[in-house]
Amino acid sequence: MANDALPPQTKINPMIRVLGQYVKELTFTAPGIGVGQQTAPTIELGIDVSAQPVDQEAVFEVALKLTARALRESELAFNTELTYAGTFELQDIEQKDIEGILLVECPRLLFPFARRILAETTREGGFPPVLIDPIDFVGLYRSQKVQNAAPPA
Repeated sequence: MANDALPPQTKINPMIRVLGQYVKELTFTAPGIGVGQQTAPTIELGIDVSAQPVDQEAVFEVALKLTARALRESELAFNTELTYAGTFELQDIEQKDIEGILLVECPRLLFPFARRILAETTREGGFPPVLIDPIDFVGLYRSQKVQNAAPPA
């Protein structure tokens, strides 16, 4: 029996369009202590990713927040926070895949630009540039899903 009655499968080409990228917020604080000192500070790094829909259908804002705090002998050398965001249009993407794309693929596209801005900001502040290693956004997403699924203690 032939499958002539079945419609031909249409190939869906999912696509992520970057509509814009921008610095949403940038702060740099250096109280003045330690600038020019030879002792290397201890750097604490933080990362956060969030996504929210924009007014249009299938358009989302994804924000990548990077923080870097440097301490020298328990005194603050500098603190910087960068929120780098982008607007993305998702086309032909299944509903079940949208969250993963917004929290993994979109930040992966934003990260090189945010990394450069953070490094330049700390360098312009009189410190060595903070160069963040590549981030495993898939691992972060999975650990967040596991953490959210765990019952409260």
